Amino acid sequence: ILQIKPEEVLIESTGVIGQRIKKEALLSSLPRLVNSLSPSIQGADSAAVAITTTDLVSKSVAIEFEVGGTSIRIGGMAKGSGMIHPNMATMLGVITTDALVESDVWRKMVQVAVSRSFNQITVDGDTSTNDTVIAFASGLAGSNWITSMNSYDAALLQTGLDAVMQGLAKSIAWDGEGATCLIEVTVSGAKGEAEAGNIARSVAASSLVKAAVYGRDPNWGRIAAAAGYAGISFNLNNLQILLGDIMLMDGGQPLEFDRTAASNYLIKAGETHGTVEIKIAVGDGPGFSKAWGCDLSYDYVKINAEYTT
Repeated sequence: ILQIKPEEVLIESTGVIGQRIKKEALLSSLPRLVNSLSPSIQGADSAAVAITTTDLVSKSVAIEFEVGGTSIRIGGMAKGSGMIHPNMATMLGVITTDALVESDVWRKMVQVAVSRSFNQITVDGDTSTNDTVIAFASGLAGSNWITSMNSYDAALLQTGLDAVMQGLAKSIAWDGEGATCLIEVTVSGAKGEAEAGNIARSVAASSLVKAAVYGRDPNWGRIAAAAGYAGISFNLNNLQILLGDIMLMDGGQPLEFDRTAASNYLIKAGETHGTVEIKIAVGDGPGFSKAWGCDLSYDYVKINAEYTT
């Protein structure tokens, strides 16, 4: 049907665990699907919608920027809403670029970008049996050939790839099942990026932190506890926590703060399906990272309690 070799076809799949794909229905639909393929914006949007399941919205990102004086495009689409937790979880993603980059270098770039995006999101702490991110680089832009991760052009391309994948990852966390807001956890001052990432993921994944955000409760103790049990050593006396611009803890000690203002900050984020920013500093090291999650609502339980019934 596609006039290509079987080994050139890459498969992504999701659904209820243990239930087989309805193969005959899939095969009989392929001719119609292939005939409807289109390089148009409408075609891209249709594909992004087609892969959704419990998602409330489709998820796609596209950017254009210059690398070595040549205009480069990176685009992508993803699906995911529940069973979201590193490593990646129940999510599918497809990324494309027209940059000219050596396959081994591109593979490393994709791994780095995934570690900074899809592996830094969590909705419910559950991973999946079948998560996939596929990234294609066509070289059609005619840019300089990127052959090393250490080049300036590679750094520019990495920045663009990070931005696309993080945009898609954030949209997955924002669309978490039953969620009323996105939670963005920023950690600075750690020994390195990996250590900062572990702390950020620990806080974003905490059921108690997520429940407190849903309850509009500025509970700094839950944030500090989740940072502490992340398995990363840091000096407690350097711990600083902010909720938005409201400082809750500094120098490892809780501060007097306006609880009504802090609660209203959470209320506003929930009412607008906005973003709750939690900023944590653990020292003066160079390590910096972000993780994204969402609040934990009653609706999450309803959705997953009745998933197959």
